[in-house]
Amino acid sequence: MTTNVDAGGDSGISMDSRVLVYPGTDHEKHGVVVEDFADTAGKAVEIGGHTIVEAARRWAVALDDGGLVFVDDDSLAAEPTS
Repeated sequence: MTTNVDAGGDSGISMDSRVLVYPGTDHEKHGVVVEDFADTAGKAVEIGGHTIVEAARRWAVALDDGGLVFVDDDSLAAEPTS
């Protein structure tokens, strides 16, 4: 996997970053980025106009409540520092 995980360069999210998952929603959770799949996440697969499988999610996040989620950039935000 990659060590330079912030492809956009300005989100501040990288391995071991504290993050909010699903920020601003009723499902918002806190956690830590444990993996960035970046370019290895792949592409969706379509056969005959039918989607067989979607692309894998970019980020793996270990949640503070003990769960593990896989999300894309649009479901993640850097946790504000106090």
